[in-house]
Amino acid sequence: MSITPASRTINKLEFLRLMMVSREGDRREGILLRQSKGWFQVGGLGHEALAALNYVLRPDDYIFPYYRSRALMLGRGLTNYELALAYFAKRESSSGGRQMPGHYSSREHNVFSVPTPTGANLLPACGVAWAMKLEGKDSLALASIGDAASRQGEFYEAAAFAIQEKLPVILMIEDNKYGISTPTHKFNPMHLELFDKAHVLHCNGRTPDAVVEAGQIAADRARSGEGPTILWCELDRLGSHTSSDDHRVYRPIEDIEEMQHRDPIRLLAEELIAAGQLTTERFTQMQEEVAAEVDAEYQRAETAEDPKAEEVLDHNWGDATVAAVPPIQAGRQTMVASINQTFRRALEEDPKVIFFGEDIEDPKGGVFGITKGLTDSFPKQVFNAPLAEATITGVAVGMAIYGMKPVFELQFIDFISPGWNQVVTNMSTLRWRTFGDWKCPLVMYAPMGAYLPGGSLWHSMSGEGYLCHTPGIRVAIPSTPEDAAGLFWSAIHGDDPTFVLVPKHIFRKQMDVTKVEPVPFGKARIVQPGTDVTVVTYGNCVELTEDAVAKLGAEASVEIIDLRSLVPCDYDTITESVRKTGRMVVVYEDNRTGGFGQAVLSEMIGRPERWNLFLAPPQVVAREDVSIGYNPVYEYAALPSIDDVIAAIRTTLA
Repeated sequence: MSITPASRTINKLEFLRLMMVSREGDRREGILLRQSKGWFQVGGLGHEALAALNYVLRPDDYIFPYYRSRALMLGRGLTNYELALAYFAKRESSSGGRQMPGHYSSREHNVFSVPTPTGANLLPACGVAWAMKLEGKDSLALASIGDAASRQGEFYEAAAFAIQEKLPVILMIEDNKYGISTPTHKFNPMHLELFDKAHVLHCNGRTPDAVVEAGQIAADRARSGEGPTILWCELDRLGSHTSSDDHRVYRPIEDIEEMQHRDPIRLLAEELIAAGQLTTERFTQMQEEVAAEVDAEYQRAETAEDPKAEEVLDHNWGDATVAAVPPIQAGRQTMVASINQTFRRALEEDPKVIFFGEDIEDPKGGVFGITKGLTDSFPKQVFNAPLAEATITGVAVGMAIYGMKPVFELQFIDFISPGWNQVVTNMSTLRWRTFGDWKCPLVMYAPMGAYLPGGSLWHSMSGEGYLCHTPGIRVAIPSTPEDAAGLFWSAIHGDDPTFVLVPKHIFRKQMDVTKVEPVPFGKARIVQPGTDVTVVTYGNCVELTEDAVAKLGAEASVEIIDLRSLVPCDYDTITESVRKTGRMVVVYEDNRTGGFGQAVLSEMIGRPERWNLFLAPPQVVAREDVSIGYNPVYEYAALPSIDDVIAAIRTTLA
């Protein structure tokens, strides 16, 4: 049974049955696990009454559920059979067998895929709510977490951003008083009185009447523009944390027995029996009917098709974007200017393009002026962000899944760490973990790199290795104005989460743009041809390599390849160059250990057909495994130098 907006009045007999189906699904999974049929189970026992929120939600609302939201999902329209498929990790399940049970998802029902890291659904919910507000909709987003997750930093960032912007979002805390084995009372921000009570609504989460009453108040606030509600629902976790836990180890037996009297199914059944709407005999009969129905659906799901090993890479990426000519003109210009022109055209072309970042509004237009003049022209599309990188990355996810086109700035790539959770949890995995049902097309950009004294660590690192190591993200680093424009233009019109890192040392350098062409991802640029040695590089190190080759003069004919796009990487162009030269040097400014240049080296020597092309051992020139120091002496001691590049080229020639 699903709950539709038309059924605002609770049919308590039907609702009781829904809760019973949810409970029986949990019970059935526990039995199957003990029979070694399955690997893991997480239950929603005690949380079933929250399904009554569906009485106040509409189909155009979005839900960002919690892994105990089983009954809420059944009320939304997901079927018990679908949840059974998820338990068995079948190919037909919402994740194609890629997520654990309890990680609900449905694009059809606007149910965001549950991420395991607790609280990681909150900021994307705020992103969706902000998009709704910008479009003038009266829909809302509901995001739910357990009480232990209310101490996650992203909970506070989400609450702050929602209150700041008066977002139509409900942040629901399912307070069962435990975080696995740890009582949460002393950690609970409500008990610590950290929030203004005007934003908090307490609710008895054990009865559907109380849930609907509180939910209606919160929904009305959201739809009328009054802003968010922290809906604090008190209830009980009637079972262990998961199948890997036994709450009898840490909970007194008296407490376990006492909370059974607060079981929402028991409470509603007793209410209906007392009102003469249900008999004890009929209740027993309902239990038998539900058990038989659920058992049959799990038996059917058990025989469904398993995932296919050959599909393991499917849905890591969307379809490749057909690159178009970027909107800049030939002539002498900087990368900053070409990027600004490209951003301006993107904003003109599509009102769904939204910019968000620290200090990007006019009159400053970003700390490097990349967005200069854009808010004056597009005040409804370009916004300053708080000093909160998780908000930037998390809101980007929400806006992207809703259908907007986020182009969000991180002030320096060095500052990504507070926002890293959203990058690795949601951005990179969403398409893959939902078997292509959800996608997350967005652009994140940031200045990067060194060779500009005075930055120190946290302003001069490059960091692309972390991003390239993360499946599901495209990564590009331009080194010319035309490539910057072309890569951004492709990224903005692309279908995947994409990072474009802009090298600080050269992005204000005046360069001659003679030809403006499409720049697809996965296509390198041959900076200059050569016959003796191939040098593969990108970003700031393109200029460094050109200077080194110029200093070498006639000593060697060097072919310079600018990768431009790291993920995907153009190994075909590298291979063809090495086929000609027989020698290779890779130059980059990230850490030597685990840097992307080492990945290039590995790919080139790890295949026999490529290994056989080499006449000499390939070389890597990279920053030593150390941070960039403030004094230029430290900076240049750590970074690749012209002499380092020359020495590596000579080594291959020797």
